[in-house]
Amino acid sequence: MKHSMAKEEKDNQTMIAEFILLGFRTLPQLQTIFFVIFLIIYMVTMAGNILIVVVIIVNCSLHKPMYFFLGNLSVLETCYTSTILPRILTSFVTDNHRISFSGCFLQFYFFAFLAGAESYLLSIMSYDRYIAICKPLYYITIMKNRSCIQLSLVSWMVGLVAAAVTTFFTSQLTFCGTNKIDHFFCDYAPLLMLSCSPTEQTEMAMLVLGSVCTLPPLFLTMTSYIFIIRTILGIPSTTGGKKAFSTCSSHLVVVTIFYGTLIIVYLLPKDSKLRNLNKEFSVFYTILTPMINPFLYTLRNGEFKKALGKTIGKLALLRISLGIQPR
Repeated sequence: MKHSMAKEEKDNQTMIAEFILLGFRTLPQLQTIFFVIFLIIYMVTMAGNILIVVVIIVNCSLHKPMYFFLGNLSVLETCYTSTILPRILTSFVTDNHRISFSGCFLQFYFFAFLAGAESYLLSIMSYDRYIAICKPLYYITIMKNRSCIQLSLVSWMVGLVAAAVTTFFTSQLTFCGTNKIDHFFCDYAPLLMLSCSPTEQTEMAMLVLGSVCTLPPLFLTMTSYIFIIRTILGIPSTTGGKKAFSTCSSHLVVVTIFYGTLIIVYLLPKDSKLRNLNKEFSVFYTILTPMINPFLYTLRNGEFKKALGKTIGKLALLRISLGIQPR
């Protein structure tokens, strides 16, 4: 009798069929501005990352480990951005902030998968640069094609497994009462706040997985860049050293922002101030870094810019051969 009553009570509590993503509704006067800004960011992110992938594929001179990882990053950023931004833009246009229960967890899964994969991929890219700059004689031996593919697969698999585990634990929670999520996408912290079942086990699992997906790659990235910068500062050529140092420092700033905001949102103890700022911190690693990061690896890269020029030239010749006249 007690078992049936408990089951009936649980069934009544899990009647929530959808969630409402409040997003940026607390600032109604800025909805149009937010829409324009996010639309520009999405278009730039998609166009930039797709262009990078195309340039790498069509230019044999870029078939190297560094650009292989950069291509992986661009594919990842394209998927990552498309997991979150189209939903935000749609809500601005339609004023529909509802998302189904299954849709919410599907978004959460892909976000966790891609964020975990990016965390390790960025560290692998920094390790690649460390070998190239600090151990150039061993570069060809260490960074073979097979090794690059294996390292890339590791980053994707870590994200895949971590996302599956975190989504499983979160989906086991019981949701009752309000279905309003004070966030612009389905993230685990706001979901935990809606749960009316014990969350200690889920929180511990999230803490462990968050630490595994963030701290080791952050340590590897920071260590790699410390050795890279130290080596660069010892380069006799002042101009070359300054240019390389400027590029590496830019990369370091962005990855520090990416890892730093992830740590603040997912690993640090939550007081009321940090919890209220979670949404703002999330903008950095979900929206801004996908737009900025790939360009930092290309804008100051002479080899890539040369390949980009060749690609544009090939496209122009193709247009002429097909008889397509510019308007």
